[in-house]
Amino acid sequence: MTASPHTTAPTLLSEHACFGGVQRFYRHDSATIGLPMRFAVYLPPQAQQGPVPAVVYLAGLTCTEETFTVKAGAQRVAAELGLALLMPDTSPRGTDVPGQADSWDFGTAAGFYLDATQAPWATHWRMESYLVDEWLPLVGVHLPVAVERLGLMGHSMGGHGALTLALRHPGRFRTLSALAPICAPSQCPWGQKAFTGYLGPDRAAWAVHDATELIRQRHAQGLPPLYPQGILVDQGLADKFLAEQLHPHLLEQACAEADQPLTLRRHPGYDHGYYFIATVIDDHLRHHAHGL
Repeated sequence: MTASPHTTAPTLLSEHACFGGVQRFYRHDSATIGLPMRFAVYLPPQAQQGPVPAVVYLAGLTCTEETFTVKAGAQRVAAELGLALLMPDTSPRGTDVPGQADSWDFGTAAGFYLDATQAPWATHWRMESYLVDEWLPLVGVHLPVAVERLGLMGHSMGGHGALTLALRHPGRFRTLSALAPICAPSQCPWGQKAFTGYLGPDRAAWAVHDATELIRQRHAQGLPPLYPQGILVDQGLADKFLAEQLHPHLLEQACAEADQPLTLRRHPGYDHGYYFIATVIDDHLRHHAHGL
């Protein structure tokens, strides 16, 4: 995998020794987004000997590349397993788009991991192309990461992103998991707001960015399950967004109909935040390590 010739090498902003490896923060000028983008990388001690497999983590609404890096406590087990952790930002920043910061669930920090088609968002809000076609090749060229051995995971909006990008790019990610994901964005207020703004009113354009619909489409086309080894999803039952926004039961139904193995674990007492993520992150990293 080679980086675009129009993509600049990343600039190291800071680095910190961590569990025998190193936690780094970078910035680079993105040709796809048209603006500087930031990302975080944890390299385990095994990366000193050569490229290591990696798990990409996509964060949720209001988050940055720092949120998971600082709050999840994932580096200890990543070091044990020899996994790199790759954390991009959640959206473009510093644009001149009017209204970009008017609400917390659309615009800045709310890119929804898709390429917008509607003005004024289509110029910079191109997170799918950025991540798949520019950022991951960039990481593969400049860091000791085996980008042919990638897992993908995410939380909330990032869980939506992980599920949909994995389903939309068969073979790109070997393993898949999600934490409290938006499972059926076409059927919840967060998704309907984002899809209307970024993609317009045509619900057919929404369906190709909806994990539940993508599972159903594969099944209707007679295609085999994309992850026969299984998808892991964890959901807290005290999550205030569960009933209105997340709908894991719809993903569960679609997977059952399509014979897509899914482990959906429901946890009484846990909410939507990073105390929950920190509780289950070890299991997710081991899930990915097993498949990578």
